[in-house]
Amino acid sequence: QVQLVESGGGLVQPGGSLRLSCAASGSIRDIYAMGWYRQAPGQQREWVATITSGGSTTYADSEKGRFTISRDNAKKTVYLQMNSLKSEDTAVYYCKMSIRTGGVVVNDYWGQGTQVTVSS
Repeated sequence: QVQLVESGGGLVQPGGSLRLSCAASGSIRDIYAMGWYRQAPGQQREWVATITSGGSTTYADSEKGRFTISRDNAKKTVYLQMNSLKSEDTAVYYCKMSIRTGGVVVNDYWGQGTQVTVSS
């Protein structure tokens, strides 16, 4: 059984910063790509950023220059540093990891989500 637990969400003023964390636990052999997604009220879930097992990063255009994704493989944790936050960044943020628990099959696992609210 694999669990992803997120933390770090909250209420922040426009222009402020937050750092999200997502830690994986359970029967894990390898973790490949890690990513962050978000879902605003009434909207579909959208991709925010991805980091590969080799450390390569990609971002959605609206987050480039403001958000930074990173990972700590020893801690099985992915982070999302969010700076210069805007009201439109308000959403529930989800992490996703591609994990091999045994054999050759790799499955995607999701966190439970953490609320980020940007408001004055």
